[in-house]
Amino acid sequence: MIPTRASYRDIPLYKPAKKPCRVDLSDNTNLFGIPPAAGRVLREASTRLVTHYPAGYSPELRKAVAAYAGVAPEAVTTGCGSDGIIDSAIRAFLEPGDVLGFMDPTFVMVPLYSKMNGVKAAPVPLRADFDVDADALLATGAKVLYLCAPNNPTGTALSRAAVERIVEKAPGIVILDEAYADFASGPGFLDLARTRPNVLVTRTFSKAFGMAGMRVGWAVGAPALVAEVEKARGPYMLTALAEAMASAVLTEDTGWVKARAAEAVANRERLRGELEALGLKALPSEANFLMVPLPGAPKVAERMRERDVNVRAFQGLTGVGDALRIGSGPWPLLEAALVALRESLR
Repeated sequence: MIPTRASYRDIPLYKPAKKPCRVDLSDNTNLFGIPPAAGRVLREASTRLVTHYPAGYSPELRKAVAAYAGVAPEAVTTGCGSDGIIDSAIRAFLEPGDVLGFMDPTFVMVPLYSKMNGVKAAPVPLRADFDVDADALLATGAKVLYLCAPNNPTGTALSRAAVERIVEKAPGIVILDEAYADFASGPGFLDLARTRPNVLVTRTFSKAFGMAGMRVGWAVGAPALVAEVEKARGPYMLTALAEAMASAVLTEDTGWVKARAAEAVANRERLRGELEALGLKALPSEANFLMVPLPGAPKVAERMRERDVNVRAFQGLTGVGDALRIGSGPWPLLEAALVALRESLR
């Protein structure tokens, strides 16, 4: 018999219901194509990027992120997607048995990371207006508090007042996951990472930057905080090719990224109108997707997959119930999704 960790026995593999479909709106990735600079680096890549180890701790990308975020390179960490950084931060700042506080619902991997790292999960329901309940989250006494802004899977924003209260009163570290910040109308919370010693803001190249397959994330925080995350991260979490592509995009293609993000937001609101015509009311969204409360959503999503369209279904979400999460992208893809949805609702 293979010896296993008792705490791991009930951890499921991350395996959302999906199958290969012509239209896939389930992952909220950038469906407008690869940034031009990333494409150039990919075409011109030398075999050395494959045959040699990458530089430890991604120094070139840290420099590019530092210039982009207005901080010193010592205030930047990188990782295998922002989720890899979140996992590393939990390991860095929590001992087994400590408490991790987070919003409910939120990014599905966070409660799994709590189990994997042997810490106690303290989920706190969102308020009725979908803002974070600052006082309830602080009442957990957790040494690490996780916030997702805009929140996934709801798409809703967090208020500045609530976030600042949490940062001010938190007994330990606050992780602010801004995977969808490029689609939000507000400025985000990078300024808190620059000015507060207990804040780590994470971002990703998987959404607006169109590089989900390369698995690149980054985070900004006080240098002393970042140094601890780097210890937990390990030296070779990014391939040399991924680092080169991401550095080029940050240096050359932020205008391209902003234009594609703006198009995704415009199409998101056009999609909202079409859903309302079907009698469906999506939640407010500051991300590149809409969450649509819908009883029996998993069955509807299954029927949509039969029509070659993949969206993400949720069942029994706290404060929401059953719902579909539909990513935004080029309008022809959303049009195909609407046709499949209309047929699946009949």
